[in-house]
Amino acid sequence: MKLRFSILCITLLISLTSFGQGDNYKQNYNKFDGLALTPPMGWNSWNKFACNVDEKLIREIADAMVSSGMKDAGYRYINIDDCWHGDRDSLGFIHPDPTRFPSGMKALADYIHSKGLKLGLYSDAGSQTCGGRPGSRGYEFQDAMTYAGWGVDYLKYDWCNTEGLKAEGAYKTITAALRKAGRPMVLSICEWGTDKPWVWGPAVGHLWRSTGDIYNCFDCVEDHGTWKSFGVMQILDKQEGLRQYAGPGHWNDPDMLEIGNGKLTPGEDRAHFAMWAMLAAPLIAGNDLRTMDKEIKDILTHQAIIAINQDSLGIQGFCYAKEDGFETWFKPLSDGKWAVSFLNRSAEAKPLNFNWQREKVRDEIFNRELNTAQQWYRIKNAWTGKSLGSTKNVLKAEVPPHDVLTLILEKSGK
Repeated sequence: MKLRFSILCITLLISLTSFGQGDNYKQNYNKFDGLALTPPMGWNSWNKFACNVDEKLIREIADAMVSSGMKDAGYRYINIDDCWHGDRDSLGFIHPDPTRFPSGMKALADYIHSKGLKLGLYSDAGSQTCGGRPGSRGYEFQDAMTYAGWGVDYLKYDWCNTEGLKAEGAYKTITAALRKAGRPMVLSICEWGTDKPWVWGPAVGHLWRSTGDIYNCFDCVEDHGTWKSFGVMQILDKQEGLRQYAGPGHWNDPDMLEIGNGKLTPGEDRAHFAMWAMLAAPLIAGNDLRTMDKEIKDILTHQAIIAINQDSLGIQGFCYAKEDGFETWFKPLSDGKWAVSFLNRSAEAKPLNFNWQREKVRDEIFNRELNTAQQWYRIKNAWTGKSLGSTKNVLKAEVPPHDVLTLILEKSGK
């Protein structure tokens, strides 16, 4: 009898121990809910400054985001990309470069938060970052705890030096680490679209890169030998077939903006910004906010274009028609509105004669229809705010080369 009782107690103890360990080691691979319900807006250091980052620059950028009106326009995140890292200590905890960030990352986060802004940092799923700094592989939970203690709000997580890793599993690990650390952070999956992150990414992160890196040109490819980066139009083309995966809290990311970095014409800058708005893409500026001129600031803070991007429906736009370098894009908006962009990719001006009455636009994926034969709409030029009549009449215009005409359609009567 005593033997049976002892066996029962041992069995119960093992069962309780196993149950306890199961709870203790159970991981939550789901992102923080309630974040990035519209595409994130902010700034990132890489496109302009690459590895040349320090706390003085970041503080000045935060100041400029406020003074320039970008904060009022909706930009919130100040994201420090690669090369902020120092060494790990004897326990494996990461520290910022003491020369570049002598005050420490917590003090910098406090400064950014005092401006009503949010801090983003960069790390990598591999052993080293793309810039050769310490990656997070093997240190995911320590790094997440460190970032939470510093007050980080956004993590861009890259994919260099990831020998043998599977993307979905690696990103689930960092998500579990962030959840364990307890501070809600936006997770930007920077896996370059290699392993179809749009399929598994919506549960794990808030946005995912759908392509390789953007390159500061309108229509070109930069060949680096073992990899390539892509111009604005090449990035745009790579979004085809992905719109069904995007929506509030989970966005396709065609990479950061090159507006204001000196190689695009004003028309190309407008086209870049308008098409990222049509894509419901994150609007992450990549220029020097401290020195940008009025023309660049006016593009980056243009409220009507930003409103297209930040529309609460969160539906990504689609290409309706294309011919000879001229494309027509539609994006359903809330309150029955539509955004329309006529994109001229060619090197010559293109005449536009669009007969609304003959076109029946159907968004099969999101079950939306623009039938101007049954319902007419007022037309407004999104860039100038000027009225262009209604869909009762043929729209006649000319779109300059490498430029865009963006419209807002609003219902008006039967």
